[in-house]
Amino acid sequence: MSTDLYDAIVIGGGPAGATAAHDLARQGRQALLVDREGRPKPCGGAIPPRAIQDFDIPQHLLTARITAARMVSPSDATVDMVIDNNGYVGMVDRDVFDPWLRDRAEAAGAERIAGTFQGLTENSDGTVTVSVKEKAGDGPAREFRGRAVIGADGANSPVRRAVFGGKVKPPFVFAYHEIIRSPQAANGEFDPSRCDVVYNGDISPDFYGWVFPHGHATSVGCGSAIKGFDLKAATKRLRTQSGLEDCETLRSEGAPLPLKPLKRWDNGRNVVLAGDAAGVVAPSSGEGIYYAMLGGRLAAEAVAEMVVDADASCLKRARKRFMKDHGRVFFMLRIMQTIWYRNDKRREQFVKMCRDPDVQRLTWESYLNKRLVRRDPMAHLRVFSKDLQQLLGLSAR
Repeated sequence: MSTDLYDAIVIGGGPAGATAAHDLARQGRQALLVDREGRPKPCGGAIPPRAIQDFDIPQHLLTARITAARMVSPSDATVDMVIDNNGYVGMVDRDVFDPWLRDRAEAAGAERIAGTFQGLTENSDGTVTVSVKEKAGDGPAREFRGRAVIGADGANSPVRRAVFGGKVKPPFVFAYHEIIRSPQAANGEFDPSRCDVVYNGDISPDFYGWVFPHGHATSVGCGSAIKGFDLKAATKRLRTQSGLEDCETLRSEGAPLPLKPLKRWDNGRNVVLAGDAAGVVAPSSGEGIYYAMLGGRLAAEAVAEMVVDADASCLKRARKRFMKDHGRVFFMLRIMQTIWYRNDKRREQFVKMCRDPDVQRLTWESYLNKRLVRRDPMAHLRVFSKDLQQLLGLSAR
């Protein structure tokens, strides 16, 4: 076992874990980052300006700048939602973005190991011993001791299972996508500056399908929580409908997306969860990168405070701070998904509702800035009224 005592051992080097390790190292804390490496997560790759600003994401990592979203209904009716005032959503490739985040954490002073988490043991002095099987070599697992562990190891988090048991897990949507070589802009309806979001029961009976351009490549995929739904076949249909069936497939990936924050992220002693492990992927949209990075930052803050104050209750602050700022948004998005994604009739009404200027403006302002917009209460009232009209079938056809 290593004789070093780390302030934090971070398991998982995606956006949550790499951000946590980076922030701790910048504060002069001893952080060890453990990641399996080489397995990018299925992800649309969208990051809002708030993420670019808050986490100092350099422009060279953006493979595309999206200036509009096209909503596609079951009847193939479309609504283009254009971002005003020269705004954009940045797109990243996870197989480039995640390694860059890990490299940045290491450059800030975090130690780094390519390996797989094997288990943890709590010690009598309050520290934790973590067992890691290194990727290189066939030797026995190594042990590392830390004051705290940050479990940022994905939706199926082994850290979460080790601490809370297998029954503690959020509800999932299973996602699958294919990274294809992007066609020329003149090829059919494909637009390299627009994300297409497809609401159709054939593509997803309870979520949506997507076509998200990344510059040279494009993510095409779909998600569903319904066991047995054939995501690969649905993605094939989506590619055909979008005129992308002949594009070269560069790789394909699948993984669960957790769509509800867990009620508890820490064990009250020395472990705290972050990112997908804590369930922080936004319902309805499936957005996860910004929330993962924020979760990693809040976990790092909580661990640093725990070390300084010698008070394990500090770990609770990670979830408390996250939910204070974003809990209401997650609640509203969960309601929206429950109501509008239920069947094709509801999906048709939802896309129709997206034509409304108030809906578009409030949607983009909330998404880009990551906060509910309160400066125009009448707009919220108008949207609520139109929402009810659509739901009750009272709006004009």
